[in-house]
Amino acid sequence: MQHISSDFPRFAAIRRASGLAALCFLAACSDPFEVVSKAAFEQTDLVYTQSTPPPGAAEGSCWGKHVTPAKVETVTHQIQLQPAEVRTDGTVSAPGVFKTETSQMIVKERRELWFETPCAPMLTPEFVSTLQRALKARGHYRGAVSGYIDARTRASIRKYQAPQGLDSAILSLAAARKLGLVAYDLDRSG
Repeated sequence: MQHISSDFPRFAAIRRASGLAALCFLAACSDPFEVVSKAAFEQTDLVYTQSTPPPGAAEGSCWGKHVTPAKVETVTHQIQLQPAEVRTDGTVSAPGVFKTETSQMIVKERRELWFETPCAPMLTPEFVSTLQRALKARGHYRGAVSGYIDARTRASIRKYQAPQGLDSAILSLAAARKLGLVAYDLDRSG
């Protein structure tokens, strides 16, 4: 029979509490921008780039890229190699011989859509909170206003932008302007 010390649960609780305290200390030392950015970059369907923007992009502008994969359809055809042999009385003496050929056709081409986005330094907790409130006011966001770009916020961004032709969870600069979060640059738009 194995005896477990009554100190074990207390030791485990102290260990968990000290680990949590260290984590909170590290989080408090980090810049809020890094936390927001990290949440935005953790998704595989999100692609932010500054190093290789599309050709003709303005210096210092930030861009998102949404890739729609190609749709490929597999088509199967039966090709007759030899017809069936039919006797004069209508009975089949030898069935027809067929060959099955399978091919793939691209139904819809792969599409890369580049669009301008708010730059990462703009994605402060205050900006994200305002974004969440703006999406909530339009019926697209149902979560708590946290100031962090989480899965619910990304889903709400996608839901808001999809009817406008951008099915992406990356906030476009055009959507941010339409939501009233970013001012229009009159020098660039005219």
